[in-house]
Amino acid sequence: MPKHSPPAPHTEAPASLESLRQAIGDVDAQLVSLLNRRASLSLAVGALKRTDGQSEVFRPGREADLLKQLQAASTGPLPKEHLRAIYREVLSSSRYLQRPQQVAFLGPEGTFSHIAGRELLGSLAEFQPKLSLGDVFAAVSDEVCDIGIIPLENSIQGGIGQSFDLFLRHPDLHIRAETSCRIRHSLLSKERELASVQRVFSHPQPLAQCGLWLKSLLPRAALLPLESTAAAARHVLDQENAAAIAHASLAGELGLRVLAQDIEDAPGNRTRFVIIGRSPADRPGTDKSSLLFAVPDRPGKLFAMLEIFAAHNINLRKLESRPMPGEPGSYIFFADIECDIFAEEHAPALAAAREHCLFLRVLGSYPSGQLSSSASVSAIKS
Repeated sequence: MPKHSPPAPHTEAPASLESLRQAIGDVDAQLVSLLNRRASLSLAVGALKRTDGQSEVFRPGREADLLKQLQAASTGPLPKEHLRAIYREVLSSSRYLQRPQQVAFLGPEGTFSHIAGRELLGSLAEFQPKLSLGDVFAAVSDEVCDIGIIPLENSIQGGIGQSFDLFLRHPDLHIRAETSCRIRHSLLSKERELASVQRVFSHPQPLAQCGLWLKSLLPRAALLPLESTAAAARHVLDQENAAAIAHASLAGELGLRVLAQDIEDAPGNRTRFVIIGRSPADRPGTDKSSLLFAVPDRPGKLFAMLEIFAAHNINLRKLESRPMPGEPGSYIFFADIECDIFAEEHAPALAAAREHCLFLRVLGSYPSGQLSSSASVSAIKS
């Protein structure tokens, strides 16, 4: 059955439309009663946490386990992706009732980071726009915000080096959760026709990601970088013969036209975002870890480090080098591994890895994120 096709009617459903509507109304009344009961329990949890001096309300490990249990228990016909979408907002409400969360993101509102944050945390988190990635990290580190959302890598352009560098500057921050979202760019404008567009504004990353499309359909248009896709969309509001590459949802919000959709050169392109916080992710529910490490600059040292993972049956998912800030010729490595490195059975591997490294920091152990099919996001200042 196609992903978005409606399920077949239940064979035992009442025969008449009126009786069907009455049955739905009865179920809705039960749902409201149960949701209010759940809300009361969330309020009680929040009160107990305050009594115990606990401030953390986002528990990605517990939420991941809950969603797995609910999906396993669901026999249909409700599609599992619908169940996840419903519970995203249920959990968002639960967190809000315990204590409203301040979430730092690379602003302004309407950037792809903002959209990815809502996709992961739901609509009830209180999002606070920041001017730079450094400001996002600082807001969380300085306890201005509870958590932050940052881009970590793009499937075409690789890791976001600035994010890796900022982790080095903020050793108090941890990766707590992740989401990976498909990239879909749109061309927004006041103009009615594509032929009228002489200038295209966006962040440099989307301009690069749509380069072939722009060269083919707007070969004479000037490509002009701005600090974000949302800023570009707002910029063309008072510009003639101009367009912006941005998220399609900004068209309705700002009163722009969508001249073209899905203009990215690589339809499989995606961006990975992570949630950062002052405390590690809770366990259980954790099945992925991210590391930053440096090894001596001698033959075989990196191989010896990677051999540790193989010897302990740990799958390495990602390895990327990055120049060490302030130390020309020295490199630091970012790695993703498929395990909770803090689990007892992996203690020997972690100890062995530390012995081989000049420096090793576990950025976080957290639940693996799912690829979102509904959010359309881009890289970096997105």
